[in-house]
Amino acid sequence: MVTTTPLEEELLRLAGAVPDPELPVISLAELGVLRDLRVTGPGRVQVELTPTWTGCPALDTMAADITEVLTAHGMSEVSVRTVLSPAWSTDAISPEGRRKLAEHGVAPPRTPAARHASGGPVPVDLAVRCPHCGSVDTRLLSRFSSTACKTLRRCESCREPFDHFKEL
Repeated sequence: MVTTTPLEEELLRLAGAVPDPELPVISLAELGVLRDLRVTGPGRVQVELTPTWTGCPALDTMAADITEVLTAHGMSEVSVRTVLSPAWSTDAISPEGRRKLAEHGVAPPRTPAARHASGGPVPVDLAVRCPHCGSVDTRLLSRFSSTACKTLRRCESCREPFDHFKEL
């Protein structure tokens, strides 16, 4: 088991607080893409990120934002590595991240417990709760939305469109 130093804990907190560039209402830690951080020498740190999908266009921005925050806090050399295994899944989104998504009009994915209780993969006609009015009378408009991580849905009760974070 690898122990974390107080400096690493502080740097991890700072890097984890960086907002996701595509969903700035949640942080990289809340999204679950910040995998690890290690101080590798005086002023040197290595950060590991796992993108929500391998072609994520926001990865370079995440790395630049983390580098900016950590250099502002005394790190002279910041290395950000992309780690693809194990793959990211929506299970990595924290409860606080799920709450913030819903609060800002993005229906979060089901929790791991709810998904496992349903016994299988996501059905196409999944009942998604509207983040505006709470109705589950919603309809899929498009499998793709403002980002590849989300679908576009509309609530049939309040008629408002909304994004739904895809479950992976």
